[in-house]
Parts: sequence; C-alpha cells; structure tokens
Amino acid sequence: MKRIKNNQVESLIQALKTLAVSKERPLWKRVAVELHKPTRQKREVNVFKLERYANDGDIIIVPGKVLGSGVISKKLTVAALQFSDSAREKILSQKGEVLSIEDLMKKNPDAKGVRIMG
Repeated sequence: MKRIKNNQVESLIQALKTLAVSKERPLWKRVAVELHKPTRQKREVNVFKLERYANDGDIIIVPGKVLGSGVISKKLTVAALQFSDSAREKILSQKGEVLSIEDLMKKNPDAKGVRIMG
C-alpha cells in the first residue's frame, strides 16, 4: 500500500479548497476540512458500511481510509485518501472503481452525485 506524505495531503487540501471556490461546490471544502484533521481523527470506513449505506452505482468519497472488513455486492465508485489491499480487491471484484481523491476531482470537478461517507 502506498503511504501518503504530509506535504502531499497539504497540497491536496489546497487543491480541494481552490476547486471549492472556483466551482462553488461546498462538498470539496468539506472534504478539505476533514482531511485537515489529525490522523487519529480521520475517517475509516469498512467495506460493509459501503454495502449497507451506498446504492448500486453511487460515487462515494471517504476523506480517510477504506478498510476491507465485510462483503460488498454493489458496483461503486469509491475515492479515498488510502485503501487497504483487501478493500481495493473487494471493490474491484464487483466491477467497481477505486480512485484517489485527486482523480475524482479531475473526473468530476462539479461533484455531481458524490456522497461523503464515514
């Protein structure tokens, strides 16, 4: 698993704030605020929560880490700061998509249909 460095997180936070202002989308600012929290307070979401609360085809953003506990049967697009190897495998096995937050910002700058989970 790739480790995220503090300077990378800080540059991501700045990019999120800039996008929030330029596109007038408060969702990006909220994600930036969540990422600015200390590591111990960052969100951790297990795959079973994605299964329980997301609908098939949803775009989910987790301002933290996605963990692999549980089973998933839905096709989801999930963007997060980090993924455990097992979470990545489970999402991809259902033909879902695993993205970094930067990739989601580029792919969907207007944040259409994006939900924060955690």
